[in-house]
Amino acid sequence: MKNKRTIYIAQAGIIAALYCALTLIFAPISFGEIQVRIAEGLTILPIFTPAAIPGLFVGCLIGNILGGAIPIDIIVGSLTTLAAAMITYALRKHYILAPLPPIVLNGLIIPFVLIFGYGVPIPYYLLAIFVAAGEVISCGVIGMTILFAIKNSNLNSILFKNKQA
Repeated sequence: MKNKRTIYIAQAGIIAALYCALTLIFAPISFGEIQVRIAEGLTILPIFTPAAIPGLFVGCLIGNILGGAIPIDIIVGSLTTLAAAMITYALRKHYILAPLPPIVLNGLIIPFVLIFGYGVPIPYYLLAIFVAAGEVISCGVIGMTILFAIKNSNLNSILFKNKQA
């Protein structure tokens, strides 16, 4: 039992560190009205382990803080990632749907943060298209590439000790 908890905490910490590092390494394209946050490719990981839920949340939270986001973006952006991770985990038996929660939630919520938090003078619907398009690239393309790489190799059993996904 103790070993399971240790593995869970280690997985969550590694995912948080990866998300934060990728956000900061690719900071020029991780923030703003037109963004492709490479770290969002990791949002498929709840398919493989529930530890990805807190890992993605904490990684996003720290990445937003260190990346210079304003408080409303730190809070709302991180909670959006948390909600998307929880929904992705709920869809784990339908892994092909893994990129949809972050694409939809970020596309609907983050434009409000950009408009009301940062004062971006672009209409909501255009910002929603921009954010969702960036999410399609990061979650739909990069994330699904990661998903199939893990799924079609022995990485799933090595990294996550899980033969279900």
